[in-house]
Amino acid sequence: MKTMRQLYYAILALLCMVPMTNLYGAEKQPRLVVNIVVSSMRADDLERYSDNFGPGGFKRLINGGLYCRDAHYDYAATTTPVGLATLSTGAQPSVHGVIGESWWNTVDASRVELIADNKAHPVAFSTGSGNYSPHRLSAPTFGDMLKAEKPDSKQVTVAIVPLSAIVMNGKSGTAYWVEKNKTYWTTSSAYCHTLPEWVSKYNSENGNSYYTLDRWAPIFDATRYHNSEVAVVEDIKGKSTHIISDVTRNLTSTLYGKMCYTPAGNTMLMEFASQVVAQEGLGKDNDTDVLNICLDTSRYIAETYGPESIEYEDMLYRLDVALAEFLTFLYAQVDDPKSIVIVLTSDHGTAPSYNPHGTKPRERFNHRQMEVIVNAYLGGRYGSGNYVVGYANKALYLNHEELLKRDLEIVTIQEEVAIFLLQLRGVSTALAASSLRNSSFSEGRSRLMQQSFSATRSGDVLIDFLPGWFVESFDYRSTSHGGYRYDSNVPLVIYGGGIDAKVVERTVSMVEVAPTLAEIVGINYPWASSANPMIEIR
Repeated sequence: MKTMRQLYYAILALLCMVPMTNLYGAEKQPRLVVNIVVSSMRADDLERYSDNFGPGGFKRLINGGLYCRDAHYDYAATTTPVGLATLSTGAQPSVHGVIGESWWNTVDASRVELIADNKAHPVAFSTGSGNYSPHRLSAPTFGDMLKAEKPDSKQVTVAIVPLSAIVMNGKSGTAYWVEKNKTYWTTSSAYCHTLPEWVSKYNSENGNSYYTLDRWAPIFDATRYHNSEVAVVEDIKGKSTHIISDVTRNLTSTLYGKMCYTPAGNTMLMEFASQVVAQEGLGKDNDTDVLNICLDTSRYIAETYGPESIEYEDMLYRLDVALAEFLTFLYAQVDDPKSIVIVLTSDHGTAPSYNPHGTKPRERFNHRQMEVIVNAYLGGRYGSGNYVVGYANKALYLNHEELLKRDLEIVTIQEEVAIFLLQLRGVSTALAASSLRNSSFSEGRSRLMQQSFSATRSGDVLIDFLPGWFVESFDYRSTSHGGYRYDSNVPLVIYGGGIDAKVVERTVSMVEVAPTLAEIVGINYPWASSANPMIEIR
């Protein structure tokens, strides 16, 4: 009997028997598509720091590709898993169902982790960190569609953290990530039961340790930096300093921590991506292959030090060098440069560490305090009890069992709590799940919140914060999830494959990327995709 996974691919293949008409031109179908996702990068970073970029990295892509200056994620919950799922499926969160890395089950109040799977097992070199799988992903990715129609195509995704690798990859091909002990590359039995020999050899030689950055010195003279504050980069004079928490300092003391919180992580990842291209022979035959590169380090650095920091800026300059080296290597592997298509983008931007007046903001929202206040409010109204399960993904989850036990209408309590939450500082809007299910919002923040809402996974009351506000954390100076311009506006460049270099000034929705790639390679669009391909590629 076929396994569920085999059945998934069989059904997908049957439904994809008749390919879409390739308006891009069959003769131009690429042999390799490379998606490079620089986590937490804002769209304006490409121009803000351009004077210190070299000609072979970011500038090579911008000047030679389709450069979309106004690309946006069109929903409120701008976080990494949500962004990667949207990018890879071409669908909004309300459709693909990825609302965050975890959520609460309202039936039994249990915590559900998006990629956790007890039926998936670690492989060698995992040191036990491999109980992950894509089994909760419901919408096929671009790579899933490609593999279904062209079984000989290859798809490989690399990232530091398993969440990024799995969500971007989908259910086909292989996703690799870094285990936390010795930073070995690993995967789970959901993709393969044994690592390829070349990956095992790379691990045995401690390939990643070569890129460890024990001393973070600036790549340029201090006068060339645009940002104004520094925490850990050494030998920077004339800049203001800020202090990082002891928790963060302890994290950076480990080998894995150095990969996450210094530019070494990006360099290491780009080097491993080069190994994947060479060892797997990507782009060597007529079956289009896919390589996804998810750069998590940029997000860790943006969150920890802030987007206004020397650390964030220096990270981008070092990534520019690593990107240039990767592109040089990549194009040396093929005879025809048009056979490669590269997409450069981000999963989301990041919030400013300071308010527009240049002073440190107080715009931090304490969700634990909110849970206590709401529980006390409901207790005062209906008697003492455990009414609140928890908070996740900008939503408050209520204890349905408690409400039913007291013969309380869940919809009524949802609406009551939504009105009550509007009294809390930092809350701009609160919408009951019943309102999001039964109404259709066509504009404004309510529409963005509805785009982020999944009827089976989202909480009872979705919360929207004022601009600049985000959930309080001792370890974050910045984070995403607001859905405002600093979060939603991301870089987007499509380079190569014979696409003409041009600047696109119109607003581009990020759900256009997956169907655009499907159009370029001549396959059906991902099932859940909600947009047409970008007209600029034709």
